[in-house]
Amino acid sequence: RLGLERADTAEKALSVIVDLLEKYGQGGNCMESNMAFTYHNSFLIADRKEAWVLETSGKYWAAEKVEGGIRNISNQLSITTKIDREHPELKEYAKSNGWWDGEKEFDFAATYSYVNTARMTTAGGRYCEGYKLLNKHKGSITSEIMMEILRDKESGINMEGGFMTTGSMVSVLPQQPNLPCIHFFTGTPDPAR
Repeated sequence: RLGLERADTAEKALSVIVDLLEKYGQGGNCMESNMAFTYHNSFLIADRKEAWVLETSGKYWAAEKVEGGIRNISNQLSITTKIDREHPELKEYAKSNGWWDGEKEFDFAATYSYVNTARMTTAGGRYCEGYKLLNKHKGSITSEIMMEILRDKESGINMEGGFMTTGSMVSVLPQQPNLPCIHFFTGTPDPAR
Protein backbone atom coordinates (compact mmCIF):
# COMPACT_ATOMS: atom_id res chain seq x y z
CA ARG A 1 0.00 0.00 0.00
CA LEU A 2 2.84 2.38 0.78
CA GLY A 3 4.46 1.55 -2.57
CA LEU A 4 1.22 2.59 -4.30
CA GLU A 5 0.98 5.74 -2.23
CA ARG A 6 4.59 6.91 -2.56
CA ALA A 7 5.63 5.89 -6.07
CA ASP A 8 4.49 6.62 -9.61
CA THR A 9 6.23 3.67 -11.31
CA ALA A 10 6.58 -0.02 -10.54
CA GLU A 11 10.33 0.23 -10.04
CA LYS A 12 9.96 3.18 -7.66
CA ALA A 13 7.35 1.19 -5.69
CA LEU A 14 9.85 -1.65 -5.46
CA SER A 15 12.38 0.81 -4.02
CA VAL A 16 9.84 2.09 -1.47
CA ILE A 17 9.13 -1.47 -0.31
CA VAL A 18 12.79 -2.53 0.02
CA ASP A 19 13.69 0.72 1.81
CA LEU A 20 10.88 0.07 4.34
CA LEU A 21 11.97 -3.55 4.66
CA GLU A 22 15.53 -2.42 5.44
CA LYS A 23 14.34 0.12 8.01
CA TYR A 24 11.55 -1.87 9.75
CA GLY A 25 12.00 -5.52 8.78
CA GLN A 26 9.02 -7.84 8.59
CA GLY A 27 7.36 -10.51 10.62
CA GLY A 28 4.30 -11.34 12.59
CA ASN A 29 1.78 -14.11 12.58
CA CYS A 30 -0.13 -14.81 9.36
CA MET A 31 -3.16 -16.07 11.21
CA GLU A 32 -5.53 -14.65 13.80
CA SER A 33 -5.39 -17.89 15.80
CA ASN A 34 -2.73 -18.60 18.39
CA MET A 35 -0.89 -20.89 15.99
CA ALA A 36 2.48 -19.39 15.16
CA PHE A 37 2.71 -19.42 11.37
CA THR A 38 4.82 -16.96 9.43
CA TYR A 39 6.23 -16.60 5.98
CA HIS A 40 7.92 -13.73 4.25
CA ASN A 41 6.39 -11.80 1.43
CA SER A 42 6.37 -11.81 -2.33
CA PHE A 43 4.96 -9.02 -4.47
CA LEU A 44 3.82 -8.55 -8.07
CA ILE A 45 4.40 -4.87 -8.85
CA ALA A 46 3.22 -3.45 -12.18
CA ASP A 47 2.51 -0.21 -13.96
CA ARG A 48 1.55 0.51 -17.57
CA LYS A 49 5.12 0.00 -18.82
CA GLU A 50 6.81 -2.61 -16.66
CA ALA A 51 6.38 -5.29 -14.02
CA TRP A 52 8.55 -6.68 -11.24
CA VAL A 53 8.47 -9.64 -8.89
CA LEU A 54 9.94 -8.89 -5.46
CA GLU A 55 10.58 -11.71 -3.02
CA THR A 56 11.87 -11.42 0.52
CA SER A 57 13.47 -13.46 3.27
CA GLY A 58 13.91 -11.44 6.43
CA LYS A 59 15.55 -8.19 5.39
CA TYR A 60 17.11 -9.83 2.34
CA TRP A 61 15.42 -9.66 -1.04
CA ALA A 62 15.72 -10.26 -4.76
CA ALA A 63 13.77 -8.68 -7.60
CA GLU A 64 13.18 -9.87 -11.13
CA LYS A 65 12.01 -7.60 -13.94
CA VAL A 66 9.28 -9.36 -15.91
CA GLU A 67 10.29 -9.17 -19.55
CA GLY A 68 7.16 -10.73 -21.04
CA GLY A 69 4.98 -13.79 -21.03
CA ILE A 70 3.36 -14.85 -17.77
CA ARG A 71 4.57 -14.75 -14.16
CA ASN A 72 3.00 -15.83 -10.90
CA ILE A 73 3.81 -16.04 -7.20
CA SER A 74 2.38 -18.29 -4.49
CA ASN A 75 3.71 -18.31 -0.93
CA GLN A 76 7.13 -19.59 -1.92
CA LEU A 77 10.26 -18.10 -3.42
CA SER A 78 10.27 -18.38 -7.20
CA ILE A 79 13.12 -16.09 -8.27
CA THR A 80 16.01 -18.38 -9.13
CA THR A 81 19.05 -17.09 -11.09
CA LYS A 82 17.50 -14.17 -13.01
CA ILE A 83 17.99 -11.42 -10.45
CA ASP A 84 17.80 -7.84 -11.71
CA ARG A 85 18.04 -6.09 -8.34
CA GLU A 86 19.05 -7.46 -4.96
CA HIS A 87 19.85 -6.58 -1.37
CA PRO A 88 23.50 -5.41 -1.37
CA GLU A 89 24.49 -8.12 1.13
CA LEU A 90 22.26 -10.92 -0.24
CA LYS A 91 25.03 -13.17 -1.54
CA GLU A 92 27.55 -12.37 1.20
CA TYR A 93 25.00 -13.24 3.90
CA ALA A 94 24.23 -16.56 2.21
CA LYS A 95 27.93 -17.29 1.86
CA SER A 96 28.71 -16.42 5.51
CA ASN A 97 25.98 -18.84 6.65
CA GLY A 98 27.26 -21.67 4.46
CA TRP A 99 24.16 -21.72 2.26
CA TRP A 100 26.10 -20.84 -0.91
CA ASP A 101 29.72 -21.61 -1.75
CA GLY A 102 30.28 -18.42 -3.78
CA GLU A 103 31.30 -20.42 -6.84
CA LYS A 104 28.24 -22.03 -8.37
CA GLU A 105 25.57 -19.82 -9.92
CA PHE A 106 23.55 -18.08 -7.22
CA ASP A 107 19.92 -19.26 -6.99
CA PHE A 108 17.84 -17.11 -4.62
CA ALA A 109 14.95 -19.58 -4.21
CA ALA A 110 17.22 -22.55 -3.59
CA THR A 111 19.40 -20.61 -1.14
CA TYR A 112 16.80 -18.72 0.91
CA SER A 113 13.63 -20.84 0.70
CA TYR A 114 13.56 -22.32 4.18
CA VAL A 115 15.40 -19.69 6.17
CA ASN A 116 13.57 -18.70 9.37
CA THR A 117 10.12 -19.06 7.86
CA ALA A 118 7.45 -21.73 7.73
CA ARG A 119 6.33 -22.70 4.25
CA MET A 120 2.96 -23.99 3.20
CA THR A 121 3.18 -27.63 2.24
CA THR A 122 0.96 -26.99 -0.78
CA ALA A 123 2.81 -23.90 -2.03
CA GLY A 124 4.82 -25.75 -4.69
CA GLY A 125 1.74 -27.45 -6.14
CA ARG A 126 -0.27 -24.25 -5.95
CA TYR A 127 2.49 -22.31 -7.72
CA CYS A 128 2.70 -24.94 -10.48
CA GLU A 129 -1.08 -25.08 -10.88
CA GLY A 130 -1.20 -21.28 -11.18
CA TYR A 131 1.49 -21.38 -13.84
CA LYS A 132 -0.41 -24.08 -15.76
CA LEU A 133 -3.65 -22.11 -15.68
CA LEU A 134 -1.92 -18.91 -16.83
CA ASN A 135 0.06 -20.74 -19.51
CA LYS A 136 -3.13 -22.36 -20.85
CA HIS A 137 -4.41 -18.86 -21.72
CA LYS A 138 -1.04 -17.27 -22.55
CA GLY A 139 -1.48 -14.50 -25.10
CA SER A 140 -5.23 -14.22 -24.58
CA ILE A 141 -5.68 -13.51 -20.86
CA THR A 142 -8.60 -11.20 -20.19
CA SER A 143 -9.85 -9.88 -16.87
CA GLU A 144 -12.63 -12.50 -17.00
CA ILE A 145 -10.14 -15.34 -17.51
CA MET A 146 -7.99 -14.01 -14.69
CA MET A 147 -11.03 -13.96 -12.40
CA GLU A 148 -11.81 -17.58 -13.35
CA ILE A 149 -8.24 -18.57 -12.47
CA LEU A 150 -8.41 -16.83 -9.09
CA ARG A 151 -11.73 -18.58 -8.31
CA ASP A 152 -10.32 -22.04 -9.10
CA LYS A 153 -10.60 -24.25 -6.01
CA GLU A 154 -9.53 -27.54 -7.63
CA SER A 155 -6.04 -26.17 -8.36
CA GLY A 156 -5.66 -24.75 -4.86
CA ILE A 157 -5.40 -21.19 -6.17
CA ASN A 158 -8.56 -20.34 -4.24
CA MET A 159 -7.75 -22.07 -0.96
CA GLU A 160 -10.32 -23.31 1.50
CA GLY A 161 -10.06 -25.22 4.75
CA GLY A 162 -7.36 -24.45 7.35
CA PHE A 163 -5.86 -21.76 5.16
CA MET A 164 -8.29 -19.72 3.12
CA THR A 165 -7.81 -17.22 0.35
CA THR A 166 -8.63 -13.87 1.88
CA GLY A 167 -9.18 -11.85 -1.28
CA SER A 168 -8.17 -11.37 -4.88
CA MET A 169 -7.51 -8.47 -7.22
CA VAL A 170 -7.41 -8.19 -11.00
CA SER A 171 -6.03 -5.06 -12.66
CA VAL A 172 -6.22 -3.99 -16.28
CA LEU A 173 -3.33 -1.61 -17.06
CA PRO A 174 -3.49 -0.42 -20.68
CA GLN A 175 -0.19 0.81 -22.09
CA GLN A 176 -1.98 3.75 -23.74
CA PRO A 177 -2.01 6.60 -21.16
CA ASN A 178 -5.36 7.94 -22.41
CA LEU A 179 -7.16 4.73 -21.38
CA PRO A 180 -8.14 4.28 -17.73
CA CYS A 181 -6.75 1.57 -15.48
CA ILE A 182 -9.44 -0.70 -14.04
CA HIS A 183 -9.14 -2.63 -10.78
CA PHE A 184 -11.46 -5.40 -9.58
CA PHE A 185 -11.44 -6.52 -5.92
CA THR A 186 -13.34 -9.31 -4.23
CA GLY A 187 -16.01 -8.14 -1.80
CA THR A 188 -15.83 -11.29 0.34
CA PRO A 189 -12.93 -13.45 1.54
CA ASP A 190 -13.79 -16.21 -0.96
CA PRO A 191 -13.16 -15.10 -4.58
CA ALA A 192 -15.62 -17.79 -5.78
CA ARG A 193 -18.44 -15.72 -4.27
